[in-house]
Amino acid sequence: MTRANPLWGAPRIHGELLTLGIDVSERTVSRYQPRVRRPPSQPWPTFLANYLHDLVSLDFFTVTTATFQVLSVLVMVSHARRRVFHWNVTAQPTAAWTAPQIVEAFRGTQRPAISCTIAMGSL
Repeated sequence: MTRANPLWGAPRIHGELLTLGIDVSERTVSRYQPRVRRPPSQPWPTFLANYLHDLVSLDFFTVTTATFQVLSVLVMVSHARRRVFHWNVTAQPTAAWTAPQIVEAFRGTQRPAISCTIAMGSL
């Protein structure tokens, strides 16, 4: 049953066996259930080494001017070079303003290999 349904655990198999009229304890099912060996996932340093040239971080921070106006600054940092490669300033950061900034930052380069979703929250 485990081979046919690899996502089922001992409680589910125990319940299925009971519906078939086979009276066995859940502990016995878990004891004789074959252990599924999963391939190890790559550790964090390996992930960073493999995808370093594709990783980009972006963040907003605020700056108060001499006239006490609050401006938002968008900064994009390339992890491969550890440098700021795009930045821009606005008084009202919105999703409609941010999306073209991302497009402009990657203009002239090939499309990033890894896509992501950006949640703009309360901006």
